Amino acid sequence: MANSRSALKRVRITAKKTARNKILRSKVKNSIRRHKLAILNESEDVDTTYKQAMSQIDRAVSKGIMHRNTAARKKSRLTKAYNKVSV
Repeated sequence: MANSRSALKRVRITAKKTARNKILRSKVKNSIRRHKLAILNESEDVDTTYKQAMSQIDRAVSKGIMHRNTAARKKSRLTKAYNKVSV
């Protein structure tokens, strides 16, 4: 356990940032999952789920939650699946 006041503060700040990062990571995963389910069910809202997933991935990259190459890979795979359904 931390002893100094500054170390205690860093522990609190790290806990806040970890919680925020976890929320954003979860939003990305949920949006990807929703999009995949929409594709499997051949739902009409495939376009909206696709746009939401792309938006969440881009937001995670801008916040530093996800590496840009990881995001590019995920977006590429989602786009490939989206194009199969839409064409």
